Amino acid sequence: MLAVNYTNLRDNMKAYMDKVTDDYETMIVTRKDNKNVVMISEEAYNNLMENVHVMGNKSNYDWLMESKAQLERGNVVTHDLIVANADE
Repeated sequence: MLAVNYTNLRDNMKAYMDKVTDDYETMIVTRKDNKNVVMISEEAYNNLMENVHVMGNKSNYDWLMESKAQLERGNVVTHDLIVANADE
């Protein structure tokens, strides 16, 4: 996680935005009176929102936790992949 003050961010905006998007960094932009903000990439934001949605629904959460428990117990089945023919 990076921390940068507002003035430094403003002076080097492209470089910092590239760090956030290309290097998957999370950046805290420090401001006066502790009114900080966090900068993340759109991809990270979308992932976060999807997780909030999925985990915020109790039935989804319970289903995921049961699936995880099954995996950890070794209750898995493997299958060969079937390759679909694009010409058909």
